[in-house]
Amino acid sequence: MLQDSHLIEKLQRFDRERIPERVVHARGTGAFGDFVSTADISDLSIAQVFKPGTKTPVFVRFSTVMGYRGSPEQARDPRGFAIKFYTTQGNWDLVGINWPIFFIRDAIKFPDFVHANKPSAVTGVQDANLAFDFFAHTPEATNMLTHLYTDEGMPDSYRHMDGFGVHAFKLVNAQGQVHYVKFHFKSEQGVHGIRPQDIPNSIGADWNLMTNDLYHALRTGDDPKWDLYIQVLNPQDLNKFDYDALDDTKIWSNVPERKIGTMTLNRVPDNYFDTTEESAFAPSRMVPGIEPSEDRMLQGRMFAYADTQMYRLGANFNSLPINRPRVPVVNNNQDGKMNFGERKGEVNYEPSTLGEIPQDPRYKYVQTPLSGTTQQMTIHKTFDFQQAGEYYRTLSDQDKQDLVTALSADLNHVTNDTNKYTMLSYFYKADADYGTRLVSATHANLSRVKMLASNLSDN
Repeated sequence: MLQDSHLIEKLQRFDRERIPERVVHARGTGAFGDFVSTADISDLSIAQVFKPGTKTPVFVRFSTVMGYRGSPEQARDPRGFAIKFYTTQGNWDLVGINWPIFFIRDAIKFPDFVHANKPSAVTGVQDANLAFDFFAHTPEATNMLTHLYTDEGMPDSYRHMDGFGVHAFKLVNAQGQVHYVKFHFKSEQGVHGIRPQDIPNSIGADWNLMTNDLYHALRTGDDPKWDLYIQVLNPQDLNKFDYDALDDTKIWSNVPERKIGTMTLNRVPDNYFDTTEESAFAPSRMVPGIEPSEDRMLQGRMFAYADTQMYRLGANFNSLPINRPRVPVVNNNQDGKMNFGERKGEVNYEPSTLGEIPQDPRYKYVQTPLSGTTQQMTIHKTFDFQQAGEYYRTLSDQDKQDLVTALSADLNHVTNDTNKYTMLSYFYKADADYGTRLVSATHANLSRVKMLASNLSDN
């Protein structure tokens, strides 16, 4: 009977349990912990999170990128490494991955990159032809693909991988001086991956391997730790490289790292949905002393991530317990669905003499001179292949062989001859031995690959 309101409303409520799945990073695993700063970098930043001895609560969400919410965790995929720092100045989100670089350098390509690597719009199945059709027209991805297809590109545990902010950021000190930095969380547990021939057995044994491994460690007191290192550049040194230092497909070669703190994870969340699923990360969440750089990908992410969360969770997503800062929030936000921000008083605007809280000038970006013209052009110093070759040559013989085994397995699914040979020419351009091995493993014509590679630019 309709009068059974308990039945009716229970079914109604059940029908509405799901929220939109993340387009990327849908499969996630969260954990709570702390970050402790150990080095004085007040010469670089006024951010209180970096004050020596400061203990800052954190929530970390690890994830795969392309898989759906229930997909196997052993996927040839970057791993999301997103950290929410609940600092005394508000939240700082460092939203990175387990590599220091990315596939593309321009945010306008991101939807295309995802579409090409997600399941086919016709069959609903991922297709190497689509992925490598995109990468064949994206030579800057050569470096990231080389990293991705190594054993470390298939971590055997979230504890056994590093985390990177990927982009260059700005640190600002009390005098308003700016330095460019990159962030690197280095696993104290070491970095380990799964060899290509072991992946099928690993999936068959437990396709929730990475979540189960992390939560088992936390529940038995084996708390994982990561040391935070930074690389620092003066603004005048950005142009000293033969590549663009703000290109996120590049590492900062020969720039030393400096340890400034340690993050420890120590608690499994009590509720998956309230934490891991409703957690909302955005690179635009920063605190005084930390600012974005001019990196094109970062600038695009500054908009896209917050917009994604507003779509998934609603206009008041920042008020959810997992996302709300641990310090008082002062803004003029009001109303909207699921608003529990508890704003008080009539003054919901500024400026005002009735109840205005003065703005803190520390929460404004440092002045950045701009010059030039608006344009939609590629950067001048691309150097798409050099660092891929340099990285390949650092690998052991086994790692090189595993890289070729894993990458050639996917390339052998590419039926478009032009795209296949274009990809082989990229890898050959990066390193002749690398390309030659892939040619042999894919039964391709080496002379054709050499000819295509000879026509590729070195810059």
